[in-house]
Amino acid sequence: MSTEKELPKPYSVSSLTAELKATLEAKWTRIYVEAEIGGWRLYPSGHAYFTLKDSGAQISCVMFSSSLARCKAKAGLKDGAKVLVYGNVSVYAPRGNYQLTVLAAKLVGEGDLMQKYLELKAKLEKEGLFDAARKRSLPYLPRRIGIVTSEAGAVIHDMCTVLTRRFPALEIRLFPCLVQGAEAPRTIIEGIRYFNSDRWADLLIVARGGGSFEDLFCFNDEALVREVAASKIPTISAVGHETDFTLCDFAADKRAGTPSIAAEIAVPVLSDLTSQLSTLNSQLSTSLRSRGEFFAQRVDQLADALASALTIAQSNAERRLERLRPRLMPALRLHLQRIESRLENAAAKLKAYSPYGVLDRGYSLTTAADGSVVKDAKNIKVGDVLTTRFAKGEVESVVR
Repeated sequence: MSTEKELPKPYSVSSLTAELKATLEAKWTRIYVEAEIGGWRLYPSGHAYFTLKDSGAQISCVMFSSSLARCKAKAGLKDGAKVLVYGNVSVYAPRGNYQLTVLAAKLVGEGDLMQKYLELKAKLEKEGLFDAARKRSLPYLPRRIGIVTSEAGAVIHDMCTVLTRRFPALEIRLFPCLVQGAEAPRTIIEGIRYFNSDRWADLLIVARGGGSFEDLFCFNDEALVREVAASKIPTISAVGHETDFTLCDFAADKRAGTPSIAAEIAVPVLSDLTSQLSTLNSQLSTSLRSRGEFFAQRVDQLADALASALTIAQSNAERRLERLRPRLMPALRLHLQRIESRLENAAAKLKAYSPYGVLDRGYSLTTAADGSVVKDAKNIKVGDVLTTRFAKGEVESVVR
């Protein structure tokens, strides 16, 4: 017998890498890393490959062309530059390498604002302000939409174009506000409170176009973030581009990558609804016709079955009556005889017990004016009218 301990089932390289990939990519998403760029390489495809390093370690990075094209710090990205990057950890299974997919990058000069952002984000997360459980579903078909954004620029024009193209019968109301600078949070808060004061809108959109981290920083104001979270009207936050995340995005019921996407999220396409309604109406009509035909056939079947059952029941009743007829007539005669006999006996008893029966034997019956029988002469007085009844006839008398 072997004394060697049985070994556990070994991993394959692919299965081990797959598990590591799932673990790393599930946990390390939307993270910020501050480091120095090394080995910067920009390829004709527009993708950039480089490393981020500090005194103790380094990590391979890739920034795809779509993210690099939107990066305002693109010109400053080079070897030796100190940057703060935002991205996701990913694993390249064929080589067994892990890397950081960079979605946005900023030069380190923006670090103080980022620190404030992260500290406030952690504080509000701890309070539960960003919890998914407190977020509400957006109305499926809002008829009135309130928009808080700048009245200048393309944002409001683009949003109205998308909204009215998708659903022309909308009511849209704009609250113009500042979307950049120290005074912006106050004006945005005024807009949110304006729509919440009378609940005119079914849906609220807080929006602004793209910009640098500093440009969008007013949407990280604590008072504004709390106002977004407290809105009684379901709210969409549509600030910046896909890669821009402000604290208003986390506090709102729904985040949209851009203002135009917010408009697409807000309402369905009317023509699609009309088509669906037509299809459903056709299906309903077909179903109703089918059910109507089914029940009509069923009624006919039940009518036939009932008629047949009645015919059978009538036939059975007639046969039973014919069988019982010879026994029925003697039974009826016997029953009638018994009834006649009982009537005769009852009549005899009634006559025997009747107070008038004794009259036939020569007795008479005297009653007072009130109909009571006179049993004692002491109970009458002079002037009383008495009635005396005989077997045949009666007479009245007055007591003297």
